[in-house]
Amino acid sequence: MRSGMLPARVAVVSAVVLCAVGRGMAPRAATDHVSTNGTIRGRVDLRQPPADLVPRPHVGDVSMPRAHDPTDRRRSVVYLETAPRAAFDQRVEPRARLDQRNEAFVPHVLAIVAGTTVDFPNNDKTYHNVFSLSPTKPFDLGRYAVGRSKSVRFDRPGIVRVFCDIHSHMSAFILVFAHRFFSVTGDDGQYRIDNVPPGAYTVVAWNESAPSESRRIVVPESGGDVEANFALGRR
Repeated sequence: MRSGMLPARVAVVSAVVLCAVGRGMAPRAATDHVSTNGTIRGRVDLRQPPADLVPRPHVGDVSMPRAHDPTDRRRSVVYLETAPRAAFDQRVEPRARLDQRNEAFVPHVLAIVAGTTVDFPNNDKTYHNVFSLSPTKPFDLGRYAVGRSKSVRFDRPGIVRVFCDIHSHMSAFILVFAHRFFSVTGDDGQYRIDNVPPGAYTVVAWNESAPSESRRIVVPESGGDVEANFALGRR
């Protein structure tokens, strides 16, 4: 073979590579790997049922007002203690709703992302007042009648306890997060947090009636489901 000449096969491969580079493309490595987001799911059980879940007797037989609906304290919130940096990007300001109905806040537990504006409509037959003394977001909306609604923007992460100064049994919790990786459990205690990037995380389960618990989990590069179950309350 004469000096300066390449074998025919090498020459063809070289030409293809040069053509790709000339078009602004680079040859793709055989080891390239694309990661896939995963889902964290599971169940939160309460070892000791909250007091309001116990049926209460009606008092209509003694000419007193009917008791208000029991507060649903079964709802727990499961969230990532720390989220990926990209999760903190905020392009929209969402809205949420915390109703006042039958002398109760509905839902009793509301989880939102920071920057959310929450509406507090009064759909009862009596005046209500919505206020909070929580350091995360203290506010007082005053008393207002049925059909009216007022709102508050929650711009800092934290837990906000909400009350009505007219009805002492009314209360609610608003959990404000700096990311979207959280979930409120359903009637059966199930939860799921979708679209979680691969990595190691601490998952926390919160309920108003029991100390919080955490689990360390890993979402693999291949994505898929990762299970994390909790049992809150006295052992």
